[in-house]
Amino acid sequence: MFFIGLDDTDSFESRGTGHVAREIAAALAVDCPVMGVTRHQLLKDPRVPCTKNNSSAAILLGVNGDVEPELLLGRVRALMMEAYQPGSDPGLCVAHKVPADVTSFGYRAKRQLVKQEEARSLAAAHSILLLGLGGDESGVIGALAAVGLAAGGDDGRYPLVGRSRELLGLRSVSELLAAGISAVQTIDGQPVTEGLVHSDKLRPARRGGRPVLVVEWAEDHWLPVKLD
Repeated sequence: MFFIGLDDTDSFESRGTGHVAREIAAALAVDCPVMGVTRHQLLKDPRVPCTKNNSSAAILLGVNGDVEPELLLGRVRALMMEAYQPGSDPGLCVAHKVPADVTSFGYRAKRQLVKQEEARSLAAAHSILLLGLGGDESGVIGALAAVGLAAGGDDGRYPLVGRSRELLGLRSVSELLAAGISAVQTIDGQPVTEGLVHSDKLRPARRGGRPVLVVEWAEDHWLPVKLD
C-alpha cells in the first residue's frame, strides 16, 4: 500500500482538496488499484490559516513496494500542478512504509499547532517524500498528517471507496457490502446485517484499516452517522 497525502490545494473560489484527491485517484486508477480516498480533520483554530475546514486527504493506492516512490511522486505532483490554484499552499507526501511516529504526528496535528519545520524534519528522518508545491508550502503539514492518520487506520472517513458514491436512496446492507464497504455497524459497535440504509452521500469511517459505515436507526431504516 502507498499512502499519498495532499493538503491546501484549494482557494476560496475553487473546489476543495477532497475533490482534487478524487480526480487524481481516478487518474491513478488507470494503472493501479485505488483502495479509497480518505478525509482527515485537523485542528480547527483561528491561528491555523485554511480555506474552509482544515481537512487534508489521502489516496490509498494498492500497489507493492516494486513501484518507485519518486516516480509516483512525480506523477502526482504533475497532476496537482495541473489543478494548482493561485493563493494556495499545497503540500504532497508519498510513503510506502509509515512509522508510528508519523501517525502520532497526525494525531497531534488534530489537537495542537505543529510547525512546517517539524513535518519536514520527521519526513526526512524516515525517508518519506514530502514536497511543498507553492505559496508558503504550509500544506506539507497536512499532507504528512494525512499519510500518518490514513496509515494508522483509525481516523477519518472515506469520501470515495469502491462504488459507494454511486449508491442512492434506500439500499440493503448486502448492496453496500458489494459496493466496497467492509462492514455496517451501530455507534456502539454492534454489527448490522439486515434492513435498508439511506445511501445518499455515504461517507464510511476508516476504522481498523477498512471502510466501516456507522449507522443509527430512524423509524424504518438506518441513517449513516458521519464521523471524523
